[in-house]
Amino acid sequence: MEPESTATVSSSMLSSPFEFPLELPPRDSRNLLRELHRQLRTAILDGRLKPGLRLPATRAFAEACGVSRNTAIAAYDLLLSEGYLVTRRKAGTYVAQVLPQPPVRTSAQPQSQLVAQPDGPRPGDPRLNAYWRAAPAPYVPMPASAPRDFQFGVPEQAFFRFDIWQRLSSRAIRALAKAPAIYSDAQGRGALREAIAAHVAFARAVACRADDVIVTAGAQQAFDLLARILVTHGRTTVAVEDPGYPPMRAAFALAGARVVPVPVDEEGLIVDLLPADARIICVTPSHQFPLGTAMSMRRRTALLEFAQTHGAVIVEDDYDGEFRLGARPLDALQTLDRTASVFYVGTFSKSLFPALRLGYVVAPAWAQGPLVSLRQHAEWHPAVLPQDTLAAFIAEGHLARHVRKMREIYGTRRRVLLECLQRDFAGSLEPIASDAGLHLAAFANVEPHEIERMLKRVRDKGVRLESLGAYYAGSSARSGIGFGYGGVDEAGIREGLAILRDVWRAG
Repeated sequence: MEPESTATVSSSMLSSPFEFPLELPPRDSRNLLRELHRQLRTAILDGRLKPGLRLPATRAFAEACGVSRNTAIAAYDLLLSEGYLVTRRKAGTYVAQVLPQPPVRTSAQPQSQLVAQPDGPRPGDPRLNAYWRAAPAPYVPMPASAPRDFQFGVPEQAFFRFDIWQRLSSRAIRALAKAPAIYSDAQGRGALREAIAAHVAFARAVACRADDVIVTAGAQQAFDLLARILVTHGRTTVAVEDPGYPPMRAAFALAGARVVPVPVDEEGLIVDLLPADARIICVTPSHQFPLGTAMSMRRRTALLEFAQTHGAVIVEDDYDGEFRLGARPLDALQTLDRTASVFYVGTFSKSLFPALRLGYVVAPAWAQGPLVSLRQHAEWHPAVLPQDTLAAFIAEGHLARHVRKMREIYGTRRRVLLECLQRDFAGSLEPIASDAGLHLAAFANVEPHEIERMLKRVRDKGVRLESLGAYYAGSSARSGIGFGYGGVDEAGIREGLAILRDVWRAG
């Protein structure tokens, strides 16, 4: 006879990894996550799950209970956000030693809808939709810049010609003052779309017309728009790189997709591990985020073949592809595409400055109408003044000149960074080969929780460095550090790595 803790005792009672059963509705019930969260929280509050107890990993928990891993992750994340659980890097998830106050119950509120009573809504409040009830954490503002800031994705602004930008902006204002007061095109200003089409053709060999370009408020809005036109809630499987860009994962999860992390190696996304039912595949082939590798031609060909065979689409995020520091890069997936399967997403936040908040999608013809219509419903149209200014900035050659200049500056910073790593961290940090972009990553020979501990001490000394572990969606995180060199000069790189060296040697 199987032990009770691993047997399914009835059609409404699932197996449990604990000494008590979990009575849950069927897997396809809309109340499954709510009930799983409620019963775990109740067990914590009444002492059946005691403070300090280590919980099973989400994969083991899901298998024992007979639920999907996504459901298990969502339940754990909700309890984490409410303060009932804590995580320790590479050590697991534990019941918190200090528990929050029990939720307040009103006479009109059923037991299954008990939530904490903050000043405003929090994850778990039944008034929120399902995603936000299980959201891992509330919005946290970006922290202030550190004296030596190695943050990912931050470009250098000291060399940007703001005087030229101001002149072009003033000219655009004068032109707008003479124009009739009308709403602009939801697809984006025609002059800017023409300029973008010419720019990506020159910089990345992406063949497109102005009509193929949809202007967005940065790459993140592009991901959001694509998710909303491509995802069927609860049915579409989206494959993402692991490690990868968390905001991209969030955009598709928000649209109701089943998001599946797929590992990457030195050749990029491992196409052979794609789920057969993947209908959207999100990749960063030019400069994998955050590891920095470039997808090999063999993998690019395999990925395009997979998309054609399975009727899938590819979202190609080329977030900093202009800054290639080595040989000529491989062609973009969009350039190689012959079946109208690739959406090419770009942004000017890295090549110019983040406050600009302008990006774009080069979309296949079959998706352009829905994208523009959704853009109109969501925001009507992008702000006109920065579009007109950027269009002139590109058309007059200022963007190309700026990119050439910054490529040299970033190349020098990368060389300094590699010299410091090779001199002071040989055997401790292994730089990952990369010939493009604004950051370099390195694998570490210590456990992830040790990296987190050291980086906290480094941050206390005025150096911001990022752990690679934060970018893994799965549980197989390999420890490492990411070094963004866009926002820190050569002196800052040397100073920052000297501080890291001292902390590392102190253990």
